[in-house]
Amino acid sequence: MATSYINHNLTLLAHLRGILIALGEAEQIPDESHALFVERFDELVKALPNIPEERHLGQDMICQVFHRYPQIAHLVPRDLLWFFGGDCLHFMPEEEIAQFQDLEERRFAAEEKGEPFDWGQERQLLSLPEQTAKH
Repeated sequence: MATSYINHNLTLLAHLRGILIALGEAEQIPDESHALFVERFDELVKALPNIPEERHLGQDMICQVFHRYPQIAHLVPRDLLWFFGGDCLHFMPEEEIAQFQDLEERRFAAEEKGEPFDWGQERQLLSLPEQTAKH
């Protein structure tokens, strides 16, 4: 798996962690339970670059975010749902899944050719026609 793709998702996980920390600081949730959740979240982030196959743990964590913190569900980066897959895909509409499948195919094609692939940039480029049509 390409390092830049993992790094892209690690950046998104760091962003989500910041949201979780802010939620705890706002005292909107029980502190002890939340602190343990953030600790488990940090363990996942730390292990992920070394063991990307352990994504099932990430699936569980992201699904828990939706169930434990529904008030921030709309802030969870969509790329993370795709990255972890499995049960996380239940939170995505079919059209969005199709878009991510297209990105994934482009990524694999680029890797097979030995070409660089910037997931974030390609994701933006893929969404440009939709944005242009909305204006």
